[in-house]
Amino acid sequence: MARQKQWFDKRLLKGILFALFFPVILPYVLIVFILYLLHRTTLYFLIWLLWLPKGKDVLLVYSDSPIWHDYMTSEILPLVQKRAVVLNWSERSKWPRWWTFSVQVFHSFAGEEEFNPLVILFRPLRRARVFRFWSAFKAWKNGYTEPVEKIRQNLIDAL
Repeated sequence: MARQKQWFDKRLLKGILFALFFPVILPYVLIVFILYLLHRTTLYFLIWLLWLPKGKDVLLVYSDSPIWHDYMTSEILPLVQKRAVVLNWSERSKWPRWWTFSVQVFHSFAGEEEFNPLVILFRPLRRARVFRFWSAFKAWKNGYTEPVEKIRQNLIDAL
């Protein structure tokens, strides 16, 4: 019974602390969320204004990994080469500064996980479509090629 009371007391204390700090934290959370939306919206507008009129509607990111390099350069790159901004993750130390537009787009749209290799397709007044190959190439490494081919086919259909 004492253990149950201790558990209840801890839960009650956490609830009280949450209730006290929530009004303090909420404005900061809202500001961060609004800044995130503003950043993302600005990137979309700049992509639509700067890249799309030049025929660049794809961001391709890959690396020199022995698992996918040959496939990406022989099967995916030819599909998008004329319309893509290409970044090689293995050469990121040679990339222009972080504030370069293409690098900023990569960091904003790729996320923190499964970002290499990937293809991001931008269309006017629509959300970007992200094609992540990382987990499919994990299966490829084990001899299961269907997921990679499925993503490739989805990319072809979207293009």
